[in-house]
Amino acid sequence: MQSTPPKTEPVALDAVPPAAATPAPKAPGKTRAFVVLGMMALAGLSFGGRMYWRSQNFVETENAYLAGHVHPISARIAGVVSQVLVEDNQTVQQGQLIAELDPADQRVKLEQIQAQIASVEQQVLQADAQTAQVRASASAALAQVAQAEAQAQRARQDAERYGQLYNSQMKAVAKSELDAAVAARASTLADVAARKDAAVAAQAQIGAAQSAREVLKAQIKVLQTQAKDAQQQLAYNRIVAPVAGRLGKRNVEVGARVQPGQQLAALVEDQVWVTANFKETQLAGLKPGQEVDVTIDALPGEKLKARLDSFSPASGNQFALLPADNATGNFTKIVQRVPVKLTFAEADLKRLAGRLVPGMSAVVEVDLRQSKH
Repeated sequence: MQSTPPKTEPVALDAVPPAAATPAPKAPGKTRAFVVLGMMALAGLSFGGRMYWRSQNFVETENAYLAGHVHPISARIAGVVSQVLVEDNQTVQQGQLIAELDPADQRVKLEQIQAQIASVEQQVLQADAQTAQVRASASAALAQVAQAEAQAQRARQDAERYGQLYNSQMKAVAKSELDAAVAARASTLADVAARKDAAVAAQAQIGAAQSAREVLKAQIKVLQTQAKDAQQQLAYNRIVAPVAGRLGKRNVEVGARVQPGQQLAALVEDQVWVTANFKETQLAGLKPGQEVDVTIDALPGEKLKARLDSFSPASGNQFALLPADNATGNFTKIVQRVPVKLTFAEADLKRLAGRLVPGMSAVVEVDLRQSKH
């Protein structure tokens, strides 16, 4: 009898003994956290390294502004505005007429002074005629003195002759004739004295007339000076641009009455520069002549090059209206800022003419690795 083989049970493929199972993988969330932390640490190290590197090689400040020459335009005399020839933001040239005041008052004053000069000049002519007349009178007085002296000489001689003819030894003439000769001599001598006094008085009149003439001439000089001043005052009715630039802040209209020194407008020159207020701790590596990168907030796409021109002679605090008093007992040290002037290249100023105006904010950066000038 043939024996049948024993039946075998089929073994399932997925039936694995518990001891032979593979270990379970780690949770994916923890791995991702480690990666993120590593990347953050690497980014922090990179950022910190870059910040340290930039602090050693670059100096930067946002406390920077464009500056320029702003000229106030004001009236030098009082008057009423008769015409205004400019508008806001208009470009003007040096000497261009901006406004004009009514010249009537100054013209009347000038005419009055000129009339006074003409009157005094006539008085000078009269003084010249009077001086000539007094000189003639003085000459006549001198001639009369000479004539009186001649008569006195003759009277003296007659008296001497009559004295010789009438004495104790000889009576050739009458006593009355001798007395008459002596009296005539005394009379002529008195006349000579009177004529001399008259001549002295005439000479004094000449001096007085000349002095009066000099006083009149001095008055003419004073009036001429006043006329020159009045002429200048008349010219001040024309208000002109002191320099070339663009006009702004116009606050004058026709018919307004202005006073001396009253600002009518402001004139801004095209030449601008940057005033960068660096901390005093940033100044060690800065030198005049260094190249500077400037970014204007109003022109974000423009990278301008400037040159470090000069340092302010004092910190900004020293130029303040009320500087801090560091002698007090509650002193706290504060890092001061020093203004530094940066100048643009002429090519950039021409290219951006009208776009760069005083007061704009800027960011300034200086590369300390560049060659020192």
